[in-house]
Amino acid sequence: MDAARLFERYRELQSYVGWTDADREWIVASGPLLEPYLHGLIADFYDEIERHPGARKVITGGPAQIERLKDTLVRWIRDLLTGRYDEEYVARRWRVGWRHVEIGLAQVYTNVALSRLRTGMIRALHESWQRDPLGLKETVGALNKLLDLDLAIIEDAYQSEYITRLQRSERLATLGQVAGGVAHELRNPLNVIKTSVYYLRNARTPSPEKQAEHLRRIEQNVDRADGVITSLSNFARVPVPELRPIALDSFVRDTLEMNPTDEAIEVAIDCPQELPLALGDRDQLQIALGNLLRNAREAMPEGGRLTIAGRARGGHVELSTADTGVGILSEVLTLVT
Repeated sequence: MDAARLFERYRELQSYVGWTDADREWIVASGPLLEPYLHGLIADFYDEIERHPGARKVITGGPAQIERLKDTLVRWIRDLLTGRYDEEYVARRWRVGWRHVEIGLAQVYTNVALSRLRTGMIRALHESWQRDPLGLKETVGALNKLLDLDLAIIEDAYQSEYITRLQRSERLATLGQVAGGVAHELRNPLNVIKTSVYYLRNARTPSPEKQAEHLRRIEQNVDRADGVITSLSNFARVPVPELRPIALDSFVRDTLEMNPTDEAIEVAIDCPQELPLALGDRDQLQIALGNLLRNAREAMPEGGRLTIAGRARGGHVELSTADTGVGILSEVLTLVT
């Protein structure tokens, strides 16, 4: 959670609902009127939870936990009425949503619980109001705006955390699916290494050329196995994408510096400067392009030409790679297609 960015978003939402300094003043003024009703509102809040198993199931600590939760909710309401809606306030609201995901509370219960609390607070205002009716109307309107803003931040946190966990689960499931393929990719270089080691151990009078050939085979296949492990490790720890504008030409050149090709490979970059910025996660895209560059390098052991091209198409930016490598054997290509 980026507190500064979250607060900026909250300020935008305030503008969206028409929040004003006058609204803040009405809320602050309502604090003393609502204070005598707080414990009754909280008691009603948790009495209702007891009648709904879907909400009740997340309270596992018995009466002692409920008492702690009641104290927390009292503080939450008082915090709501202070008029101090700064960065720390918004961060505290965001953590409420995060905590709901952590304990497994369905978001629908947060929505209806806040609705019940809202109804109780408005009823309390009507009962305690002794000023002009217009002021009551303004205070109720301000309270509705404020509670809607709270709910928006809580829902945002809930969705962000939920999506993060869902993507993590999907990534682990995918890891399970590709495990067989990874085993195959590792077994091949390991078999080559094993064969070369056997030869070097048992050959009676191997020539220097043969020794050098088998040592080179061992080194190449160690690098190949390391590449498989690196790719899998990078995939396993890929975070939720953080989208930012990307200039394609500089992105490609930076990735090439991180994944240099052999001198025998001619590299051609065709990414016009006038291309629009692409929206994506730079780190994750560098992993993907880096894998393509390594594949191209391995496909051209004797050299060749690698072309990287960027194009604007249909409101999107496309990046493609092509090489003059050996390609995939036709019988293998038939199996995978």
